[in-house]
Amino acid sequence: MILGLGLLAAVWVAPLEMWLGSSFAGHMLRHMTIVALAAPLLVLGWPALGRALALGPLIAAALEFAVVWAWHLPRAHALAYRSEAGFAAEQASFLLAGLLVWAGCLRAGHPLAGAGGLLLTSMHMTLLGALLILAPRDLYSAWCGLMPDLGGQQLGGMLMLGIGTPVYLVAGLALTARAVKEREAAA
Repeated sequence: MILGLGLLAAVWVAPLEMWLGSSFAGHMLRHMTIVALAAPLLVLGWPALGRALALGPLIAAALEFAVVWAWHLPRAHALAYRSEAGFAAEQASFLLAGLLVWAGCLRAGHPLAGAGGLLLTSMHMTLLGALLILAPRDLYSAWCGLMPDLGGQQLGGMLMLGIGTPVYLVAGLALTARAVKEREAAA
């Protein structure tokens, strides 16, 4: 739990945009740290939180999908970029969505259900990351009043692919392995 809280504190105060040379890449590193690293550490380290937030894995994955894709619409992204209240709402909703997914999937009554939720999350994160990388132009700078930064957007997409995809995929495969072991033990 302490590591999860430390990661949250670090990404909310660190000048990620300055370090990465791109506001979008910094945004994506913050986002992926929250949903794919801090959230599972908080759920694993604080079991009462995991029990309180555990929804069905597919419901949690669908909610997380809606939150992530909604905030990546250009107008919503601009709201988070231009306003402190918008930024706080975005980050809080990313954290809540991440907690719901990880609580639902890790606390699922059957590990295969949890694996399904994590694998669906991995797939949509992969798709969004690929769209950001392959877009022929910067999708966000005009909405945020910035100079075009296609390279920053592409770096952000690579961060999404490089962090989110393997974390969700490996966790989903671990839950699948657990389900297979449970089935073998029961047989």
